[in-house]
Amino acid sequence: MLNAERKERILSTLEHFGVVKLTDLVEKLNCSESTIRRDLIELEEDGLLERVHGGAKLVKQHNLEPSMNEKSFKNIQSKREIAAYAAEQVETNDFIYLDAGSTTIEMIPFLKDKKVTVVTNGLMHIEKLVQLQIDSYLLGGKMKAHTKAVIGAVALDNIQNYHFDKVFMGTNAIHERSGFMTPDPEEAFLKRAAVHLAEQSFVLADHSKFSEANFAKMFELEQAVIITDFLPEEQNRETFIQKTKIIEVEK
Repeated sequence: MLNAERKERILSTLEHFGVVKLTDLVEKLNCSESTIRRDLIELEEDGLLERVHGGAKLVKQHNLEPSMNEKSFKNIQSKREIAAYAAEQVETNDFIYLDAGSTTIEMIPFLKDKKVTVVTNGLMHIEKLVQLQIDSYLLGGKMKAHTKAVIGAVALDNIQNYHFDKVFMGTNAIHERSGFMTPDPEEAFLKRAAVHLAEQSFVLADHSKFSEANFAKMFELEQAVIITDFLPEEQNRETFIQKTKIIEVEK
């Protein structure tokens, strides 16, 4: 069983029961106690669970994720400007990954004449890509109806077959210490995997995402360039700039 699949099953078990014993996980996943213990340590470091004596309990999720339709109507002009700039970073014959998201989907019209190949986990994205006759692949896996995103162990396994020149990600929150974050652990695993498979990574986010926190950590600030409309003056600009490159399209 793949490491990512094992962790997903641990989280799924916790979501169902709230708390689980180490011995039960060993039996359920048919793995050694040391392997499960290591998984629990790593998941705790990612903020996805809390280890307790003899097992683990779920960290309660306080952040609810808006639907894809809800996201699409927020800051639409800023998202288009961010997407247009992001598309300029794409070169002819690039092999790219477009994460499911309301800003990344705005990139698609700008890719029409780029002669690129696109992999995506977004159901709404693949429809637009096909309409514009852009060579594209949709990851297989579990469909998340709320956001029209493909996630889960099958998607994680599927994405390992690719290597990307560039990946373009959405995010729900950008935190000075915790990095890029999302409400869904399964999406976090997939986003992290995509970044590890890329030569260059970009996160597309409007100003409202800065200094926010969320449930699941995707990856560190240092691992991606941020393309945003502007960085709000009240935010700790120096902290962000020290950790990563930030491109403000409205400046």
